[in-house]
Amino acid sequence: MKTVCLIGKPNVGKSSIFNRLIKEKKSIILSEPGITRDRVYGIVKYKNKEFSLIDTGGIHGNEDNFNKDILMQATLAIEEADIILFVVDGLTDVSSEDKKIRDMLKKTNKEVIVLVNKIDNDKRVNNIYAYYELGFNKVMGVSAEHNLGFKELLEYLTKDIEELDSREDNILKFCFIGRPNVGKSSLINALLNEERVIVSDVSGTTRDAVDTLFKYDGKEYIVVDTAGMRKKGRIYESVERYSLLRSLKAINESDVCVLVIDGEVGIIEHDKHILSYALESGKGIVIAVNKWDTMKNPNEDIKRWKMELEVYFKFVPFINFVFVSAKTKKRIHTLMPEILKAYENNQKVIKTSLLNDVITDAVNMHEPPSYKGKRLKIYFVSQTGSRPPKFTFNVNNKKLIHFSYERYLENKLREAFDLVGTPIILQFKNKSDN
Repeated sequence: MKTVCLIGKPNVGKSSIFNRLIKEKKSIILSEPGITRDRVYGIVKYKNKEFSLIDTGGIHGNEDNFNKDILMQATLAIEEADIILFVVDGLTDVSSEDKKIRDMLKKTNKEVIVLVNKIDNDKRVNNIYAYYELGFNKVMGVSAEHNLGFKELLEYLTKDIEELDSREDNILKFCFIGRPNVGKSSLINALLNEERVIVSDVSGTTRDAVDTLFKYDGKEYIVVDTAGMRKKGRIYESVERYSLLRSLKAINESDVCVLVIDGEVGIIEHDKHILSYALESGKGIVIAVNKWDTMKNPNEDIKRWKMELEVYFKFVPFINFVFVSAKTKKRIHTLMPEILKAYENNQKVIKTSLLNDVITDAVNMHEPPSYKGKRLKIYFVSQTGSRPPKFTFNVNNKKLIHFSYERYLENKLREAFDLVGTPIILQFKNKSDN
């Protein structure tokens, strides 16, 4: 996948451009506290094409040197990138900091596009030409605030990217994610040893992820090991922080994510935080509690663990849990069936007639609540996407949908159709907008 990074001094609008490009998935709403995060890495999708996007901190400092930590992060992002978007402020002249960043980028031998932000009217278009002084061939103007110029930018960035539908890679790819030292690598080794047919080991382009091709029941699969994901406050080195970005990239390029929890330590808040990465990416999900060999009373412990998991992860009741031991390989055979189930449900396509029958019955059983004398009416529902499944409801007024009723409709869909192991997206659209 092509990788693009945003570089520039502070307050030029890099984060606003980043948010415009990645288009946050607002339909998957997570109401539980502690699971939101600051995005520094994302996937941009445009016309059935996609690429990775990295945001970086503003490079600044005095005349002699930049902030070293931010510079290290930016350097690593540049190293990973195929194209660099050098973001500048279209309301100001070329500054000494711009020139210092220019000098740094010239040494990389990477393609650089000077992206002049805040060009939001015809009078400011001429401001673009001043930035040819930086010496790069490609200079483009955008306005993050008014969403201008992004079509031209995206057309250029994706012109040599292959469309998703034309790719021939149909092998299920799943990754193991979790905190450091929960046993992700050991669990993968146990899984591979259990199947005993390893086709090959393929080193990834990153330093902390390895793709392994193996066979299970005669079919080929790819499993990815990732670096342990630490709390943001505990990431001391910029290099380690960047390994987080690579883990996020592995999540985005996988079909299913297996969250590994340490059975000895127990569940902590950060496990929920890590799970949110996979949820936001719309992946199939399985939770694996490792180190089951350390349990003294397995029968009693499994009841206690199930209760704790259901309470702690109550915002994702559709995810299945498995209890395994990488050390003794106990219950390791339960893992692959759950991964396959999550994968199948994540790409499931449901007939429109069946969808409408289920929703009609749901509305007849429990009408939407009225609001100021008005009541939500659902005219039609259809599936408009998969990975994860996305359902679009044609309604009279989408502002009348209450969160609790949206959750009710989601539960009815999950009851009627096997959607275990995958998030789903519910989108509401006014009939008058068609």
